[in-house]
Amino acid sequence: MPDTLGSRGFHHVALAAADFDRSLEFYHDGLGFVPFRAWGGPGERAVMLAVGAESYLEIFERPDDPLDAGRLLHLALRVDDCRAAHAAAIEAGAREKMAPTEVEIPADPPFPVTISFVLGPDGEEIELFQER
Repeated sequence: MPDTLGSRGFHHVALAAADFDRSLEFYHDGLGFVPFRAWGGPGERAVMLAVGAESYLEIFERPDDPLDAGRLLHLALRVDDCRAAHAAAIEAGAREKMAPTEVEIPADPPFPVTISFVLGPDGEEIELFQER
């Protein structure tokens, strides 16, 4: 069966971390994942760590919500055309959470992307992620 979204695999998986520094130390120093992009300030930091084959682990700082810590926030699929993939996902039965939007992640260097979010059948968040 062909890939309806035109996905080229996973781009990243995002996790919430109550102790951002501890998580970064574990995944970077302990497991050897390499920082790719980082952004945000105290209490709202985020980082993408390269895990190989153009796949990333994204960690979001969530110090005020310990019940959220360790929770999978979303899975992101790498797509060539976010708008077409979004339409295909809706056609397949997903519910829209956020329409395709061009954003620039304020990392160093800036990271321009087009993203959208849809909800799967059990409410799971799926991000459609197009690098520009």
